[in-house]
Amino acid sequence: MMEVADLTKRESEIAELFAWGASKKDVANRLFISERTVENHARNIYAKVGCQKINELCAWWFCTRFHISFDLSPLKRKVIVGMFLMLLTPQVFALDNKEFYRVARSSARVSRIIRARRTRNESDLEFINF
Repeated sequence: MMEVADLTKRESEIAELFAWGASKKDVANRLFISERTVENHARNIYAKVGCQKINELCAWWFCTRFHISFDLSPLKRKVIVGMFLMLLTPQVFALDNKEFYRVARSSARVSRIIRARRTRNESDLEFINF
């Protein structure tokens, strides 16, 4: 990957949206352009940056945006990752508790259904064995 790439203003916008997790369709809707145009811009961005995958583009964008060296030692990388996790932790705990409980209840319901099916299948097998 190249540390410095000469992106146009539109390519920079699209690279930033990709870095924050937007899909091609999301980018197209947000910038009021077609998906094909987004694909063409993405192809140009990949060529200028020297990457082939969206993950590489995201890593490149964050490294260049936050002035992170591309050749960090493993210890420095862990420290930076720890700082990013500390930034994201409050967002995780700010989730709506009702949503968490809804997911927990639905998974408990699914496990009850699975247990009921297993016992029913086991009783059918016992009946067959006689």
